Amino acid sequence: MNNLPNFDERIERRGTHSAKWDMMEPLYGVPADSGIAMWVADMDFRPPACVQAALDTMNAHGIYGYFGDDRAYVEAIRWWMQQRHGWEVTPSSIFTTHGLVNGTALCVDAFTEPGDGVVLMTPVYHAFARVISFAGRKVVECPLAVEDGRYVLDIAGWDALMRGNERMMILCSPHNPGGRVWSRDELQDIAAFCQRHDLILVSDEIHHDLVMPGHKHTVLPVAAPEALDRLVMMTATTKTFNIAGAHIGNVIIPNEDLRARFQRRLSAMGISPNSFGMAMATAAYSPEGAAWVDALKGYIDGNRRLFDEGVNAIPGLRSMALEATYLAWVDFAGTGMEPGEFTGRVEKQARLAVNHGPTFGKGGQSFLRFNLATQRDVVLEAVERLKSAFADLQ
Repeated sequence: MNNLPNFDERIERRGTHSAKWDMMEPLYGVPADSGIAMWVADMDFRPPACVQAALDTMNAHGIYGYFGDDRAYVEAIRWWMQQRHGWEVTPSSIFTTHGLVNGTALCVDAFTEPGDGVVLMTPVYHAFARVISFAGRKVVECPLAVEDGRYVLDIAGWDALMRGNERMMILCSPHNPGGRVWSRDELQDIAAFCQRHDLILVSDEIHHDLVMPGHKHTVLPVAAPEALDRLVMMTATTKTFNIAGAHIGNVIIPNEDLRARFQRRLSAMGISPNSFGMAMATAAYSPEGAAWVDALKGYIDGNRRLFDEGVNAIPGLRSMALEATYLAWVDFAGTGMEPGEFTGRVEKQARLAVNHGPTFGKGGQSFLRFNLATQRDVVLEAVERLKSAFADLQ
């Protein structure tokens, strides 16, 4: 079996029930036949061959019953976190959820009450605010500052925003949409902020394997072990290996009391693992999966460089330097245009379906988010379309 990935291979996703490609016309008005889907965060690449082989084995057996005996799955998680992140995970601390949006919702439900405040560092992944609001909790936005074109913490400003009814902070590490890899010092500052305000710290680290060359992600338990008594870690194979449709993620809780509270909510909701997701995740967290991820990061880094070079040459546009994830965060403030105008040009003239910045909260008003996890020629075509759509500025 040839396990070398060919990320340049074009794979037709239209008509496959793909949210990314089949929903861009109904949601964004971008024509299905000529548009390019660069919004929802999944990749246009097949996962490593070991993942497909695991599904082939299940299919050949032909019986799809309830999943049991998770020892290989747990060991795969422990191996991956130790090998890739230097983190020793206790098996009893691992809970499996139906993805990390589900994991976030369960954390909000288990550890807060209606009316409580949940702190977000904005702009940030839009599903957090949606889950918090629908659960009857209050979104407390703590805006990130911008220095030298990158996001930085504003701890003093956040301290001033606290009113005493906040119970939780949800951290996005690495940051989506800004692509920041938070330093150890920054993570320790966040842990101290949560200690000071008595907040449970939920760290969503779903992008922690997708770090660009020259940068290193540190998982929060390693960066700030003093926070273990209030820490909830969320990790997953889904972004790393492009298996989001498996709807599988891990909530890892070191503290026994928090663990017991989370288990009660998980049991009350009747949540149990998806057999296909368990098999895919077990196969992915392996030496073959690791080699595939290393090749993937190099390819995405190449896409990032080409995209930034092209976009930053357009007057008024600026792509924030990407340290992690495959999601480019482009600022259109320099065009002097209102969001409706620059978004209209991107969708109507360039025919690109992208995420709208305001959905990420305060600080996102002048931005659009572009998914670069696609074939290189698609990225180059998107850049040319943007140049054409903003040709009058050049």
